[in-house]
Amino acid sequence: MTDTIFDWTARFPGLSRLEQPIRDLLLSRSQVVKMPAGTVVFGPGKSPENMLFLLDGSVRVQQVSDTGREIVLYRIHAGESCVLTTACLLAYDDYSAEGLAETQVRAVAVPRTVFDDLVAKSSAFRNFVFATFSKRITDLFLVIEEVAFQRIDVRLAQKLLELSDGADVLSTTHQKLAVELGTAREVITRQLQEFQRRGWIAQSRGTIDLLDRDGLQRLGDST
Repeated sequence: MTDTIFDWTARFPGLSRLEQPIRDLLLSRSQVVKMPAGTVVFGPGKSPENMLFLLDGSVRVQQVSDTGREIVLYRIHAGESCVLTTACLLAYDDYSAEGLAETQVRAVAVPRTVFDDLVAKSSAFRNFVFATFSKRITDLFLVIEEVAFQRIDVRLAQKLLELSDGADVLSTTHQKLAVELGTAREVITRQLQEFQRRGWIAQSRGTIDLLDRDGLQRLGDST
């Protein structure tokens, strides 16, 4: 579903500083698209046709192994673009992960031909692309470091606090938390049982009550 174009470049600081002719080209050659929650925005084996700039909503980017295990790599929020899409556009490669709309999404689609032309001819646009790309790559290295080296109980405590967003009740499942943290559901179940034994949480089907946020925070802050 498409929408009327407006000056969406103002939502992205790097783009809003581009020369006016470049911004005019982006505005004239792009379109605003809307996708409902649950839409697969992109998936493995498909080649990107557009660079997407997210205006509203959240997209979860996740990797699925040959054995079916999933891990959340990162999320794209309003005002951000997708590092994987950028990498695939630059390398003329297919996606190796899946992007799933967690909420209703509104994004700007810039065609590959426009992206290629601007990367080749506009140093300002090229600098924007690579600055954004490098920041997200750094974020991905942090994910790798967490998965490889950080204790799962510490990561789980941090994730519960992050996903709750200040609320005392979190709607989720053991499987969803396992995907978030890149581990097995059984591992999450054992850790949540331990958190419950300590009095930090209470569990019911599909929900987790955070009874002692301070206890979770102390564990999350530990190394």
